[in-house]
Amino acid sequence: MSERLARRWRATLVRRPDQLACQPFLSHRGSLTRRLQQHGDFSLRLLRQTLAAPTRDESALLGILAHRRVQVREVALCCDGRVLVFAHTVLPCRPRGPLQRWLARLGARSLGLLLFSHPGFARGEMTFRCIDHRHPLFAAAAAVLGGEQLRFWARRSTFSFAGQRVLVTEVFAPLQK
Repeated sequence: MSERLARRWRATLVRRPDQLACQPFLSHRGSLTRRLQQHGDFSLRLLRQTLAAPTRDESALLGILAHRRVQVREVALCCDGRVLVFAHTVLPCRPRGPLQRWLARLGARSLGLLLFSHPGFARGEMTFRCIDHRHPLFAAAAAVLGGEQLRFWARRSTFSFAGQRVLVTEVFAPLQK
């Protein structure tokens, strides 16, 4: 990944007043789905699942060419009827493997539950950043999380399994303390 792109996502989460309420969710290394299930009635809404081009920073992180098509899955994670997280998943089409089949069959089920229940998955480093209108995921996240926000906190990490890597980016709605 280029140094310029790498600087945007940070390995440490600096405490700032605008993310204190969602900080426990941002820094949680376990299943976000399970964490949300502990706080209320959890539901997942599949927003889209398609072949698309990755963003520049996604292609750099995954080590693929920017014009290559990838599988993209976007969901809204809800608790008590309120959307709390916009999740954006990118899976390269090569190498082929079980992740393509699993992702294609998930439907409205949580990828996180699969990732954390199967012993073969390994989570990479978690990185964090505040995204605003300049980030390619901002418009989609704002449409789901609330259009009045000027920025959102996000985290992302890769998961490896059987020679494949999937990148999961989670964008958080502002939470009330």
